Amino acid sequence: MLPSGPPADSRVALTLRLVGGLSTGEIARAFLVSEPTIAQRLVRAKRAIRDRRLPYEVPQGDDLTARLPAVLAVVYLIFNEGYAAHTGEALVRHDLCREALRLGEILLELMPEQPEALGLVALMELQASRAVDAHRRRRQPRPARRSGPRPLGSGTDRPRPRVSRPRGVIERAGAYQLQAAIAACHARAASWEATDWRLIVAHYRALARVAPSPVIELNCAVAIGLADGPEAGLSALDELDAAALRDYHLLPAARADFLRRLGRWAEAAREYRRALDLADNARERTFLAARLAACEGLVS
Repeated sequence: MLPSGPPADSRVALTLRLVGGLSTGEIARAFLVSEPTIAQRLVRAKRAIRDRRLPYEVPQGDDLTARLPAVLAVVYLIFNEGYAAHTGEALVRHDLCREALRLGEILLELMPEQPEALGLVALMELQASRAVDAHRRRRQPRPARRSGPRPLGSGTDRPRPRVSRPRGVIERAGAYQLQAAIAACHARAASWEATDWRLIVAHYRALARVAPSPVIELNCAVAIGLADGPEAGLSALDELDAAALRDYHLLPAARADFLRRLGRWAEAAREYRRALDLADNARERTFLAARLAACEGLVS
């Protein structure tokens, strides 16, 4: 991890850039901010390290424990960009997933007593297992976004992944354990329809208390819609901070999906169009374009 002088967010961003190899745009999307904002953070962090002559050294003792959350965040965001790639042709970048899992295993070897490190590895193993099994069947899953599963459903059966560690992890509920619990709900379900959405809602609400973020609130709203129906989902989406998610394509995509389920084709088409304008990943753009065309066809 980089020296502890710059603020934590800046250290995480700079580590993602220099160690994780993520682009400025990918880091900006991870933090839900603009590219210029992240670019400024990176410049300020580099300047702070240079001007204060901060050494690059391995932290020890209490300092190591204090800096663990930032290190976990780096590993998580590397994995997340791999599992839900924002750009390119593929939804999943397996190279980033593998690297994040390797780093997570190293953390577990160094700090086996840390439940959040174990929770993060369990989360990554669950998600990676789903991706690998889906890839083998030539079916790409709807990948997870910043804090849990992406809010776009599928009516098809899903492969049951190999679950290696989560059961003992989720009993002590930190942020990563709760995300592992959500992933475990998806893993145990034989199909999308059989998923325990009410339990997932409960986990997301707990996660929002532990580690609040606009994306967690979005995913919780989607889970509410899948548990209680599309009208309930739309109502929950209306309560979100839209400004914080204004450039996040999954907000209009989620709204479009609920409107489509209600047969409100013109409104759904408008939201799919907004989502398509914001999406960068080629596979996602293809999916959204197909949904848009279908809704437009029903309007006419």
